[in-house]
Amino acid sequence: MQQLKIGRTAVMLLVTSVLLGAPVLAVNAGSAEEKGLQIATEQKQRDSGWGDSESKVVMILRDASGNESIRRMRTQALEVPDDGDKSLIIFDEPRDVRGSAFLSHSHPTAEDDQWLYLPAIKRTRRIASRNKSGPFMASEFAYEDMASFELEKYHFRYLGDEEVNGEMSYVIERIPADKFSGYSKTIAWVDKTHYRVQKIEFYDKKQSLLKTLTASDYKLFRDRYWRPMRLTMQNHQTGKSTDLIVEELEFNVGRSAADFDVNVLERLR
Repeated sequence: MQQLKIGRTAVMLLVTSVLLGAPVLAVNAGSAEEKGLQIATEQKQRDSGWGDSESKVVMILRDASGNESIRRMRTQALEVPDDGDKSLIIFDEPRDVRGSAFLSHSHPTAEDDQWLYLPAIKRTRRIASRNKSGPFMASEFAYEDMASFELEKYHFRYLGDEEVNGEMSYVIERIPADKFSGYSKTIAWVDKTHYRVQKIEFYDKKQSLLKTLTASDYKLFRDRYWRPMRLTMQNHQTGKSTDLIVEELEFNVGRSAADFDVNVLERLR
């Protein structure tokens, strides 16, 4: 997959337009694949430059009968120029998962590196590429869903325009480049105003709809970066769902690459 390269002048124009809230990129004439890549590149560029962040998140697991269990966790994230982002999730509640931690190093072209630390066995386990379609901590999110969005991981195709969540949106098909992905494709609705993901449909290897992610309650940070305060993943085949609700989010907290070394997992509290 080819990533569009943007020079210094173009980047400055992009940042200025974003801060003014004006649309930067019109979907020009071209093939559906070119349009899809154009839109995805704009989406990626609008969310660049945020640096690092921390948040407190509530995870709500819901079974097919509507019974709920609640988990609380802390997250840390670091933007890495010329590579994928690094992220760390630490579980605080309930007691049976307290101290569990998940570390992810995303990469645009290489396989993502992911590790899970389980305090019950006092051991860090590396998540193998062929296992990344498995459920993340018994939720409806897969391990591969927890990696950062990188252009090179997909082949894109523009499917048209459609209104969703009250927003006129581009509809983009994304075919995973990774042969070990658990999905045959995903379809994303990206709003035309701010290039925020409104909804994503995930299709299994048999081309059947597996689950739908809905993003809502968007909040603007630092006059530039939009973040959804609620993510809901609905599994259509099992009837289960998972909510991720952001209670606190802060940028520029001073995180560095050393905070995301795999050796820190067994020292976390």
